[in-house]
Amino acid sequence: MARVLYITYDGLLEPLGQSQVLQYLKKLAESHEITLLSYEKAADWKNISKLEGIRWIPLRYHKSPTALATSYDLLRGLFVCTYLSIRYRIQIVHARSYVPSVLALALKRIFKKRFIFDMRGFWADEKRDTDTWQPNSRIYRVSKWFEKQFLTNADVVVSLTHAGVSTMKQFPYLKDSLPRFEVISTCTNLELFRPIPQQNNKLFTLGYVGTTTNWYIFDPVIECFKILLQIRPNSRFLIINKGEHEYIKERLNAHAISKDQVELRTAEYSEVPLLMSEMDASIFFIKPVFSKLASAPTKLGEFLGCGIPCIVNAGVGDMGKILNEENVGIVIDEFSSQELEKAVLKLIKLIEQSQIQTQCITVASKYFSLDEGFKKYNQIYNSLLLD
Repeated sequence: MARVLYITYDGLLEPLGQSQVLQYLKKLAESHEITLLSYEKAADWKNISKLEGIRWIPLRYHKSPTALATSYDLLRGLFVCTYLSIRYRIQIVHARSYVPSVLALALKRIFKKRFIFDMRGFWADEKRDTDTWQPNSRIYRVSKWFEKQFLTNADVVVSLTHAGVSTMKQFPYLKDSLPRFEVISTCTNLELFRPIPQQNNKLFTLGYVGTTTNWYIFDPVIECFKILLQIRPNSRFLIINKGEHEYIKERLNAHAISKDQVELRTAEYSEVPLLMSEMDASIFFIKPVFSKLASAPTKLGEFLGCGIPCIVNAGVGDMGKILNEENVGIVIDEFSSQELEKAVLKLIKLIEQSQIQTQCITVASKYFSLDEGFKKYNQIYNSLLLD
């Protein structure tokens, strides 16, 4: 049994913390002694409570001014983590993403703790790719310096994708001394995201779930639906989204899509699987920038878990490789009209395959299940005790 300090800058009470942190830790706590340090937003503070089987220490998250707030959070976190390391004889520090890894690196150097850098993607480059940080800015250069320290000092580096690992292996400072890499994708609650029987004789439905801005490219999605209408005029477009309805309506209107052919819904997380069960196919496109090589969109596992094949674009993590090799989706290399039309035609043929739903579910279990992620983390913890 390992004594593990897990540090996350994402609040445990946020949806991301609930789905991508707590679900793993509940299972890991059955075999290991888990101490969890999280940073919680003020709005969530009233919901703080005890967690069964996990020692949870929540700290208050501070947002602005960004650099000073993060520095304050880190300084406070260092004092708390030092106490926890001594008090509970911590053996392994598991840091989720970059900011917590500053604390983990300090604990490794001060107390010789084992350090897991669970990187969750190229964080500094995500800031650069969204123009939040400029490539020559001090904060970007400092963050990349820390990234180098994490990669060269971690006992294990966990990546969401094999594409991310392949990229890191080309970093000049790692060529002569590669860290131990492990790939664990984002998990999907496959007990929740599963096929739910619907009435027959419904319209062919193309589905979209989540945001349409930031990393996402929405106009080619609408173009695909227009192409689908030319082939199957009675098709409908089901969009599940929060907070962007006016933008979505504006883009649909710009493409001359009738509102009668689109259903735009808002739904809570627990309601999404039932709405997904109305979909015959799904679609989403993500900007294929450098940082997205290390990205693993959670919605891919959710669609496949519900038995729904997808159209996606290449250049984003392992998505294209998985869908192509497992034949559960269509991957485009560019957003030309010709490429989009080919993709829609291929998708229709794919959906007509009798075993496609079962095949999608099998692939979801293979790549995105919570059980597989738990097994890999459990193996990492146990192996670090033996080293």
